[in-house]
Amino acid sequence: MSGIEGLLHGLSVAITPQALLFALIGTVVGTLIGVLPGIGPALTIALLLPMTYGMEPELAFIMFAGIYYGAMYGGSTTSILLKTPGESGSVITAIDGNKMARKGRGAAALATAAIGSFVAGTIATVLLAFFAPWMVSVAVKLGAPDYFALMVVAFLSVSALVGSSPLRGMISMGLGLAIGLVGIDFQSGQQRLAFGQVALLDGIDTVVLIVALFAMGEVLYVAAHQVSSHFDLLALGKGAKWMSRQDWSRSWRPWLRGTAVGFPLGVIPAGGSEIPTFLSYAMERRLSAHKEEFGEGAIEGVAGPEAANNANAAGTLVPLLALGIPTSATAAVILVAFQQYGIQPGPQLLESQAALVWGLIASLIIANVILLLLNLPLVGIWVKILEIPKPYLFAGIMTFALLGTYAVNGSTFDVVVLLVLGMVGYLMRRFGFPITPMIVGAILGPLAEVQLRRALDIAGGDVSTLVSTPFTIVVYLTLVAALVGGYLLRRRADSEVHATVPEEDLVDEAGTRRP
Repeated sequence: MSGIEGLLHGLSVAITPQALLFALIGTVVGTLIGVLPGIGPALTIALLLPMTYGMEPELAFIMFAGIYYGAMYGGSTTSILLKTPGESGSVITAIDGNKMARKGRGAAALATAAIGSFVAGTIATVLLAFFAPWMVSVAVKLGAPDYFALMVVAFLSVSALVGSSPLRGMISMGLGLAIGLVGIDFQSGQQRLAFGQVALLDGIDTVVLIVALFAMGEVLYVAAHQVSSHFDLLALGKGAKWMSRQDWSRSWRPWLRGTAVGFPLGVIPAGGSEIPTFLSYAMERRLSAHKEEFGEGAIEGVAGPEAANNANAAGTLVPLLALGIPTSATAAVILVAFQQYGIQPGPQLLESQAALVWGLIASLIIANVILLLLNLPLVGIWVKILEIPKPYLFAGIMTFALLGTYAVNGSTFDVVVLLVLGMVGYLMRRFGFPITPMIVGAILGPLAEVQLRRALDIAGGDVSTLVSTPFTIVVYLTLVAALVGGYLLRRRADSEVHATVPEEDLVDEAGTRRP
């Protein structure tokens, strides 16, 4: 099925009254939770996974699409009004966006972020519809060594390029791979890292792991390091509630350029959304006729990175749907959602689950439209949530996490695992270890093990089979180029940002330096 045919088929699935209702629910819930600092789309979907048990898969994933984009929209509100990014991709948005808000132009900053997200998300979703079938046509010809090579790319790109320290990223990835080994070995039947606990024979539930590292770790970190009981919220200002003509003329080119930067770096594992957003910021500063405003409230510094962030999010769905390989925390959670329904993303997915996949892709466009209509006039309502004292908000998040974890399997042991891993998540954040590599390692590790064993079994144990095809050689050479190029691009963008932005704008309330 071609991209146009698939998108039309998906729209026929996504515009039914029931599907539109679930899209609306997803966008509203995603925005509500996404407004909370530190709660990104990955955690939002993980927290709400138990709610979808028993639902039709098509409707569940349409709701997930709304949650996905809704949480990202909500995160821009937090970044601009609180200067507290929920995830690394929003760090750059927070810098100039918050300066605009402090000058009474918060409404214009939120508007350019919302419209830029809509433009980038819509264009990137259309590109997703065209790229995914093409990638599937390549993927069906791949063997076990080829898939293992792609997973190695995902492991190294996520661990080496996420965060400020490649070593810490690799350690985080190693912890995730170790967690993925817990349980019974599918080939030999031997127990691995179960320590005599019967409850661990089936492994650690990935939903429990995600909620623990994101929700519990975040709550513990906030409780330990932030003394204020209220958010330092900025008012939207009494000026114009909309963008001026000059704002429009300065924003539309950054929206398009941000899309052009963000989407390909989502398709190619490049280490998360912070790289395209930093690159977009550096590009806009270089091309702008108002260079002196960067770091002091330049609207291009909000428009470009926000568009790059949303385009990157759509791009990460290409390798997920076509190859079954997650390259971000949110993609990893969506993979878990697929597995919850007994569905494994990969080359056969577009044929075997056409209604589900194309409905999901089409619902991303619908979610974008709903969010644009909701966020511009109702942003003041979302901001009201931030007037709730922090202890109440985060206590509610912890309660929801505990109840949701118990609902997954009805097991008190899972709650104990949640608390233990939550402490691990706190320590990782406290000492600057990125969470995403651990999540990707735990989810993708068992799949990589299957492909590795399959390749070695076919080759009679000959390790050279892992680099025996032209595809694997190209992939590994591309990996080396991506690691070196990604490192250089990060250094270049980071240096340009630091040349413009004061150091205090890259440090959060607790004194921890942002990525």
